[in-house]
Amino acid sequence: MTRIDPPTAASERELLQGFLDFHRQTLLLKLADLSAEQLTLRSAEPSTMSLLGLVRHLTEVERYWFQACLDGRAAPPVFWTDEHPDGDFDLATAEHAVQDLDDYRAIVRVSDELAAQYELDATFRRPRREGEYSLRYLYIHLIEEYARHNGHADLLRERIDGQTGE
Repeated sequence: MTRIDPPTAASERELLQGFLDFHRQTLLLKLADLSAEQLTLRSAEPSTMSLLGLVRHLTEVERYWFQACLDGRAAPPVFWTDEHPDGDFDLATAEHAVQDLDDYRAIVRVSDELAAQYELDATFRRPRREGEYSLRYLYIHLIEEYARHNGHADLLRERIDGQTGE
């Protein structure tokens, strides 16, 4: 997989999308050449965090922010349930790794399609939350979310096979 650096001089929209894409691609680079079993290796007790768990978590994050919040769609969580509030991590299994990765890639495409329909100043309300949020805020929040979790992914990958990187 090739990771494309974000632009250094561009419109605000291009910069935000470029940094979000860069972090999405970074996550996928952390998964490169690993088996389904390796993707589900846990970090350290008592954490249930794994690389596949991060993918599932970010799938939920993308679905929530772009579909439920920005676009106002009925987009209930798939992995988070009342019974399993950390199901994105706790229930990640090697048997579903390929499907989970396909679902992640599909959600990212939908997120980008939805974001393209709105101006950066477009506002929305989050379900069961106070206040207004803008698409600009959403981009910045997602970039922060990915950056934080890519740090986790780097540590997980290093534990699996010693590889480190950006």
